[in-house]
Order: sequence, then structure tokens, then C-alpha cells
Amino acid sequence: MDYFAFQWHITDACDQRCKHCYIFSEGHPQLVEMPWEKMMRVLANIEDMAGRMHRLPYLYITGGDPILHGRFWDLLEEVHRRGIAFCLMGNPFHLDDEVCARLKALGCRKYQLSLDGLRTTHDAFRKPGSFDATLEAIATIRRAGMDCAVMTTVSGVNIDEIPDLIDVVVAHKADIFAFGRYCPTVQDKAQPDRGWHIEPLAYRNLLDRCWRKFEQHRDSGTYFNLKDHLWTLYLHERGIYRIPDHLEADTIYDGCNFAHCHFTISAEGHLMACRRMESYVGKVEQNMYDIWNGPEMDRYRQHERMEKCSRCELLRFCRGCPAVAYGYHRSWLAPDPQCWKTI
Repeated sequence: MDYFAFQWHITDACDQRCKHCYIFSEGHPQLVEMPWEKMMRVLANIEDMAGRMHRLPYLYITGGDPILHGRFWDLLEEVHRRGIAFCLMGNPFHLDDEVCARLKALGCRKYQLSLDGLRTTHDAFRKPGSFDATLEAIATIRRAGMDCAVMTTVSGVNIDEIPDLIDVVVAHKADIFAFGRYCPTVQDKAQPDRGWHIEPLAYRNLLDRCWRKFEQHRDSGTYFNLKDHLWTLYLHERGIYRIPDHLEADTIYDGCNFAHCHFTISAEGHLMACRRMESYVGKVEQNMYDIWNGPEMDRYRQHERMEKCSRCELLRFCRGCPAVAYGYHRSWLAPDPQCWKTI
């Protein structure tokens, strides 16, 4: 039976203040922690939805830093009792051998950390000492028998460091490495003078450099997750990815999970099509299955309205990143700002 993914933000609390974080980038918000009663409602709703879809739920539990939730361990005990598969996405600062052994015993399959450049750049993004703490945590996570994933947010600030960062991640034996693009939270951050913006051909060049690194480290034991869907365009141009024959013309087969096989739950209890953009479709007090199949979610499936992607033969397999498009243009239907293809 296939899985259905739920990215669940249980708290906004975090002991970092990342410059590209959507929680803190707009000022100093009131930090929210989902109360226990609401978390139990979420679990019941998730199980109901997955059961009606004949799928198994898979939780990506995150925050903020989820371990800072006051009832973090109680939640994991409950998730374990219900037999729901899950992984965690958080910070390295509260991880030691004892904590990781406990996470593993409760069924945690993977712990995802972030590295946003080499030491100086990463620590400037997050906080001094974060880079070294993250590298040390990779080994701690793996000693406990969990997979360790490393995720990078790419922007114009760190784009030149990504190939060297791949070498670092491989040397520290991370199980998985992936990167996605910075998603502007206010329009002025997308301007070149802020340093965040990446020109389309510069981004294609990055993919080319990283692909060569991936080939170099093919047998390293690190799995390179091609998370950004512009990889599909790059590999299609290279002749490595080919559109399968005999497919239904109106079916989405791959590309952005947005409104297709992924639900986001915020710490406030909002249901969202995508956490990286304003895409509220309901609340956890409502039935998730009904929301998933309702008109609010369906409006995010109108791919024929996408200004550029709708005219591309890769529409059913790519669609770039609608959240990045929204960050630049305040419309998820706008062209992906890093897509280099001429239509």
C-alpha cells in the first residue's frame, strides 16, 4: 500500500533565527504550539483520510524545532502506539546518543538537518557553531540506526558553495542530500540587490555542476534526492529523462507534490496545500478527506491556467516550484523565476 505524506508543524519554537525562515522573516510573530487536544484531533483526522484513500499515512513532523514542543515525547509515544510511520525535521542542538536511541525506539526512520552553505555562510544564516553541530549530529543520528538527510536552501548568497558542500556531506556519510530554492516571503527579497535572486541560466549551471558531483559520488552511499522539479527539465534536455509512452493525456504523473500527494498542517491548525506559500484550504477541525477533495484544494490543481508550464510538454512531470513563483509574483500561476526554458 502506498503512503500519503503529511508535513506537520507542531510548534513555531526554534533556537535559531534563520534569515530565510518563513516564520521569522516577517518580523517577530507570536510563536504557536499546537495543544495536545488538537494534536489528537489531527491524528484521528489523518488516520481517517488515509484509510478512506486506501493509503498509509507518513508524517514529516517538524516546526520550528519539533523537539521543543512541550509534549513532543508524548506525541511520539502516541504515534508509535498507532503504528504510524514518521520522520523528523529539526535542529541538531538537542541530539545526543540517548535522545537518538529513544527516537529510534519510537519508530523514527529519518532525521533531517539543514546545511545552507559552508561554515561561514551557514553560521551567518543560522547561528555561530551551527555548522559544526550539524556535522556532528549526522554521526549521532546514524549511530542510532536512523537515516540522516541533509537539506539545503539555495539562493544567490550560497549558490557557488553547493558543489563543495556536496563533498562535505558525502565525507560525513549523510544518507540523503537534497536542495531546494529559497522562496521569497516578501517581494523585495527577490530583488538582485538583496543577493537572494538566481538568474535562470545560473541555476541551470548549478544543476550541471551538481550532476557532475553526483556522478563523482555515485558509489559513496549518499543518495542524491532530486527534490527541485527543474531537475526534470535539466535531465530531459540531456536526454537522460524521457517522457514515458502511452500515458493518459490529462493525468499528473510526477513533479510538484503541491495539491497531489501531500498535505501541510501548521502549528495553528491550518490545512495548507503548500507550507511555502499562502495556500490555506481549511482547518484541522474540518474533515481532511473532504477538504482534500473539495473546491478549495481543487483550485490548486488547475494546471491549465499556469502561465508558462501549461504550454510545456513537461507539464505533467515538472511544473517547477509554484511557491517560488508565488514568492516573486504573488501568484502560483506565474512562471517559475529560475526556469530557463523558452516557450
